[in-house]
Amino acid sequence: MSAKLIVDLAKMGPQGQSGIRCSYKHHPANKGFDAVLERIRFSLICRRCESAPCVAACPRGALEKIPSGTDDAGVLKRANLLCTECGTCAMACPFGTVYADLMPFASSVCDLCKGRLESGEKPLCVRTCADGSIDYKEIQPGDGLVEVVENIMVKVTDGSTWKPFLRDKREARK
Repeated sequence: MSAKLIVDLAKMGPQGQSGIRCSYKHHPANKGFDAVLERIRFSLICRRCESAPCVAACPRGALEKIPSGTDDAGVLKRANLLCTECGTCAMACPFGTVYADLMPFASSVCDLCKGRLESGEKPLCVRTCADGSIDYKEIQPGDGLVEVVENIMVKVTDGSTWKPFLRDKREARK
């Protein structure tokens, strides 16, 4: 078994990425972990509306729904080079689960800090995550984990303790 990056949504606050640093060298302000959070939200939190008002609202056509017939059917996918961060998708989402602030124009991809792993260190996001919601370790069967991206798992707890990151629509418009 190999080690994987594990994100515990029950421990992570609504603004999940606060305080987390990333070692992505080519664009330090653009954390690779933000792309991980976006994929988690699109895969697990998005309600996958039939009509997808967020997709229809995007003036640049940057969002699309993955068609049926695949494992990820209905999941949103973003063309980051088309996205201008206008926030129209966030305003159109009836559940408040699309966050424009998680969609940087040029997104980086989490590479699990390969250089750090090779030298025996954990990824920087694990070291700088104060609430313990991110870890890098060997996984065991039955840990309640869901793989959202290769080598990145999300810990999903029962509905009584885990609540989607819903917020008031007025906050999304600020």
